[in-house]
Amino acid sequence: MQKPDPELEKTLIEYENLERQLQVLVLQKHQLQLQLNEINLATEELKKARGDVYKSIGSIMVKSSPEDAEKDLKERKELSDMRLNTIAKQEEKLRSNLAVLQKKLQERMKGYGPGES
Repeated sequence: MQKPDPELEKTLIEYENLERQLQVLVLQKHQLQLQLNEINLATEELKKARGDVYKSIGSIMVKSSPEDAEKDLKERKELSDMRLNTIAKQEEKLRSNLAVLQKKLQERMKGYGPGES
């Protein structure tokens, strides 16, 4: 039986850490997409509204003009879009790094096949 390769173990740990980071990013991305959907729905409903509207601030509802509510929704959408783009770039970079590590691991694992000592 071969001794465990410390470099292989280090690469495995790095791969697992990157996978966890990717899972967190994917979850954040999903949450942002849900927020964007809510913002888009609210924007559509706001177009139908007449007179004053109410917007949620924390756990309370505050009276607002449609113009102020629209401005607020637009700002929230822009911020969410920026965050989504940033996360997408981070996700792409992580996936690329994972692919490189996976290839490296596959090469190193060839020496650990069944029947070899």
